[in-house]
Amino acid sequence: MSGKAVAPGRGRKPKPTARKKAAGNPGKRQLNKSEPEFDEPTNIEPPEYLHDDEHAAQMWERVAPLLCQQKVLTMGDLHNLELFCDAYGRWRRARVELNTKGLVVEGATGGPVKNPAATIINEASRQMATFGSLLGLDPASRSRLTGGSGTPKSNPYSSLL
Repeated sequence: MSGKAVAPGRGRKPKPTARKKAAGNPGKRQLNKSEPEFDEPTNIEPPEYLHDDEHAAQMWERVAPLLCQQKVLTMGDLHNLELFCDAYGRWRRARVELNTKGLVVEGATGGPVKNPAATIINEASRQMATFGSLLGLDPASRSRLTGGSGTPKSNPYSSLL
């Protein structure tokens, strides 16, 4: 048996072929020629149900144009943006609830219990981190993305080496 992983989904996630090409294929490994390609969306509107949550809709309006401009978002990624914005809206609503009623509220039997909004905040925070990372919305994942120009920015100090 070879030392390679044979079960799908194990190990490090592969870098998309477009990113490998944009970086000049530094590993000189064979590129995946059968990788699916999705169209890039332009001027996309938030889904109708997000309009019911002003915070989710506002996040969509802030982030979607930037992701389209940088050619990070494809039609196959819209669900990640939708989930990110939905989680953000829930996080904001739960945050207001927690600020208003506090960490401890009266339970069904009259005793003190943890405010359920705290659980919603934790769950929504994890979802935002997951889907935001997939979209390059945090510094670490953004550093791994290649923008739409496909050309790395020049380093003014590279001529000194």
